[in-house]
Amino acid sequence: MITHPRGVSCALALLVLVCSTACGGGDDDGDDDPFDPGSDTELDPEIPPVTSGTWYRPPVATTWQWQLQGDVNLAYDVALYELDLFETPASVISALKASGRRLLCYFSAGSWEDFRPDAGQFPSSVLGAVYFGFPDERWLDVRSPEVMTIMKARLDLAVQRGCDGVEADNVDGFENPTGFPLTAADQLAFNRTLYNEAHTRGLAVAMKNDVGQVADLLAYVDLHVNERCHELDECTLLDPFVVQGKPVLNAEYLQLYVADAAARDAMCAAARESGLRTLVLPEDLDDSFRFSCAPP
Repeated sequence: MITHPRGVSCALALLVLVCSTACGGGDDDGDDDPFDPGSDTELDPEIPPVTSGTWYRPPVATTWQWQLQGDVNLAYDVALYELDLFETPASVISALKASGRRLLCYFSAGSWEDFRPDAGQFPSSVLGAVYFGFPDERWLDVRSPEVMTIMKARLDLAVQRGCDGVEADNVDGFENPTGFPLTAADQLAFNRTLYNEAHTRGLAVAMKNDVGQVADLLAYVDLHVNERCHELDECTLLDPFVVQGKPVLNAEYLQLYVADAAARDAMCAAARESGLRTLVLPEDLDDSFRFSCAPP
């Protein structure tokens, strides 16, 4: 089972932080010592971006489809599909390749999911608070070199499976109640290292949400996958991507945009004016409906 979506407002995150602090969300079994962020294995937040190499660089006007659950619908006339790294059948990947379309592979880089095939590789010391709303998922201590080692293996899997790029989710733990004292610098170090590792493998890399660090991460990524920027009034924070010719793939889930065609049209007009590639999708990302704001 795939868990989604991830766009959460700051107010909700603060509410969850109070609950997590009061109830105790982190791992407390005492089996492992916590990672010492002062050790010589600490990730470097000042690592420069990998910018030279051959990998897929999608144009700003890329058309796309996002589906993480159910039988994949390959009927959409789009240039890029985003699908799950682990669960997408090889036959679907082959069909996409045969039709000349590109594949962005989704995985969670900042949270542990108990249903993933590599779930047993994570030491208990890196498992933090339960991800609010997802009882089978826990935040990760992204300062840990063991977490980065597993993420590198996932990038290797993406190459093996034929992905053109990756979207690493939940890379904004420093703004959430993870159970760890993560800082903005910790997050930058993890994200930058992960993005560079993707590029060294010839993979495109999409930044996910984390809009507060756009300026610090723009040079490290090729596109942005965003949830709810219209609903949360955050779309202008993504302007630097469009200015640099990097696409912003935006998904909106607000029921208003589904039920009210006039509201959806107004939102789509704003999206087109800003150069965003906006879709209105179901929160389960199961292709039960789809509205595209792409220009006619």
